[in-house]
Amino acid sequence: MLTTVEGIYRNGQVELIESPNNLLEGTRVIVTFLETKTIDLASQGIDKAQAEILRTSLATFAEDWNSPEMSIYDDYDAAKAKL
Repeated sequence: MLTTVEGIYRNGQVELIESPNNLLEGTRVIVTFLETKTIDLASQGIDKAQAEILRTSLATFAEDWNSPEMSIYDDYDAAKAKL
């Protein structure tokens, strides 16, 4: 049986976001690291209230940002480096 639980890697350890059910202590695990697409706003000096203001202010651009035509910019730096 496979059980999937999300976690975060910090300071050399994996912190589980939720506790797995029905697993024995000492059960072996395999950890796969996923690329993070999120930005830690707190590390940028932005609190929850400021983040909400930013989200509201930028919401008018969301339709354009999420349009298929904008995918050309997804790997902009890599594409630019090839020129």
